[in-house]
Amino acid sequence: MRLLIANDDGYLAPGLAALVRACEGLGQIDVIAPEQNASGTSNSLTLNRPLSAYTAANGFHYLNGTPSDCVHVALTGLFDRRPDLVLSGINQGANMGDDTLYSGTVAAAMEGFLFGIPSIAFSQVDKGWEHLDAAAKVARQVIEQVLAHPPSRRPFLLNVNIPNRADAADLPMHITRLGRRHASEPVIRQQNPRGETMYWIGPAGDARVAGEGTDFHATANGRVSITPLQIDLTDHVAVPDWQSWLAAPTTP
Repeated sequence: MRLLIANDDGYLAPGLAALVRACEGLGQIDVIAPEQNASGTSNSLTLNRPLSAYTAANGFHYLNGTPSDCVHVALTGLFDRRPDLVLSGINQGANMGDDTLYSGTVAAAMEGFLFGIPSIAFSQVDKGWEHLDAAAKVARQVIEQVLAHPPSRRPFLLNVNIPNRADAADLPMHITRLGRRHASEPVIRQQNPRGETMYWIGPAGDARVAGEGTDFHATANGRVSITPLQIDLTDHVAVPDWQSWLAAPTTP
């Protein structure tokens, strides 16, 4: 068994170290992570400059790029063997609902999935790393369950969100769907010392679709949320309507 572990909080993040410790004994572990915090970078790849890989004192590899860069480079030349499982996290803060589209944590796992490798992203619901050891135990449980009972659909991509609780490892696990958020809050305007206006992206909107069965509902009610994800963004239901639209005669 060979595991590739990445994250988006950077190679010095406590969540990355916790996930690596949680995986000890499962097989050979390779770690690659961004040199700096790369949260919110989604699936971006760096194409406008070369990338450099370094090795930290603890053996972790780090790259001056995005989480997707890290996994991509690891799978296409940095390491000499393909991993059996790609893991990402443990992220500081939730990746639920619409947030998954922006998440570097999910993107790192998704990059492994795009290469045909089973992949799992792990996040704590709240920031601050509180009860991180308990979240690591949950990650180990999920990984062991996947290894003991491999899903019939392979590869797979799972997005796991864990409440920040000391008893997280004892919480029930629920298979969920993504919820939805309201639109983000307005940008925050500030002036720099030169009098120029700067803009900070505003906070995420509140949960809008958070009923039973969603990731928001599960974590809010003391459950570990496990959401199977896919890549296909095609609106299959709407395809017939668009075919009819295309076939309709145009008005001269």
